[in-house]
Amino acid sequence: MTSYEEWKQKAEALSLDGRAFIAGARCPAASSETFGTLNPSTGQLLAEVAKCDTRDIDRAVAAARDAFESGVWSKAAPAARKAVLLRLAALIEEHAEELALLEALEAGKPISECMGLDIPESAACIRWHAEVTDKRYDALSPSGAGVVSMITREPMGVVGAVLPWNFPALMLAWKIGPALSVGNSVIVKPAEQTSLSTLRIADLALEAGVPAGVFNVVTGFGESAGQALGRHGDVDLIAFTGSTETGKRFLHYSADTNLKRVVLECGGKNPQVVLPDVANLDAVAEQAVAAAFWNMGENCSAGSRILVPSSLKAQLLEKITAVLENWKTGDPLDPDVKLGALIEEKHYEKVLAHIEKAKAEGAHLVCGGRATRTETGGWFVEPTIFDNVTPRMSIAREEVFGPVVCFIEYTDIDDAVQIANDTCYGLAASLWTDNVNHAHRIAARIRAGTVTVNCFGEGDLSTPFGGFKQSGFGGRDKSVYAHDQYCELKTTWLKLD
Repeated sequence: MTSYEEWKQKAEALSLDGRAFIAGARCPAASSETFGTLNPSTGQLLAEVAKCDTRDIDRAVAAARDAFESGVWSKAAPAARKAVLLRLAALIEEHAEELALLEALEAGKPISECMGLDIPESAACIRWHAEVTDKRYDALSPSGAGVVSMITREPMGVVGAVLPWNFPALMLAWKIGPALSVGNSVIVKPAEQTSLSTLRIADLALEAGVPAGVFNVVTGFGESAGQALGRHGDVDLIAFTGSTETGKRFLHYSADTNLKRVVLECGGKNPQVVLPDVANLDAVAEQAVAAAFWNMGENCSAGSRILVPSSLKAQLLEKITAVLENWKTGDPLDPDVKLGALIEEKHYEKVLAHIEKAKAEGAHLVCGGRATRTETGGWFVEPTIFDNVTPRMSIAREEVFGPVVCFIEYTDIDDAVQIANDTCYGLAASLWTDNVNHAHRIAARIRAGTVTVNCFGEGDLSTPFGGFKQSGFGGRDKSVYAHDQYCELKTTWLKLD
């Protein structure tokens, strides 16, 4: 295993390039302006990144459209696209250390998770969708004699992908894997806080053989580059992952312009429902801590509400607190660290404000609740547990997106289901039970896109991921279902003589 000192040395040796990637080449913004991307663990400048605006979006869309209409990618044999995407997956694996360092430095994520999960899973995602490329079949309708009615899928055209900052490379893979597999051209707008790994993967895509113009990365801010992409009349689809508030803006942009298709994966306030029949609370505690605090709680599927009967609460709370003691907060480059820094000062202050509001409303602070490692200049918050939380408290209703979890007691199963569903969100949920009938019946009653039983997770690459209610709109990430949303469905009706 690479040591802490070795990771620091590797970080110092990195060459950071923040220029945009348009039409197969790195380039500055049209304005020549840049903005600074910061290291969340120190608050210090990492690199200058191109501050793109409408002119850069126009150029990227034109390049993407030209590439699409040329057929160099959109009309290529599926086996050819598959081979290129497989090479891209291999290159991501070859450059795993570099990409992991970029994400640890720019997103404040623990290097152990970047190396152990995020980057390998990004490569695996590209590979999974690559393998599907030459395995999709179209269909004939049962329309009777005298006609041949073909039902075929065609790529949408130009796809805009707007990414979040919490899993930069992985969310990129979730978008470009299916979008490129079916033949689209793509313009990616990474979050302004985390541009570097996306830009580096664009370099690798060109090396793998993705033609110029097919994959573009335009860096900048939401109000300029993001809005320009969302409002562009020659973009056929926007795929967005991020907050519900921002996701709604893309629906407005679509309605105000060309009615482009919009696919949203948004926020969550996800319940972990523990039933009275559970015998092994040690296993529940391990998974519940992971659900709540993985990636510092900066995760849309974080299990931030633990619903528990009064008979189990004290015991489970004690076990969860004990597990959490082994979750070290510190420098993301330390392989022993499990909790890194929050993404930026504004978000750090927002998380601390949520904690203060919960205390003011009467929630009982069990542990944490404070800023920590302030001497570093970074944005670290202690893992925080609240007890005596009622379903109407803000901490039980608002998405904190930080290392904060709350305990809510329920009276019976119907009460637990009602509390679980009492939210505007519906992204994910976890259910803990030793009764298989309860597992099936209660999972069916929980209004969420993914319900895990006796574990925390998001399924695997073969399972769709997205949400009910205000957690999602228009489609799903992952699985073969993601391919369909990047395609138009065409009927070709041939009348025979």
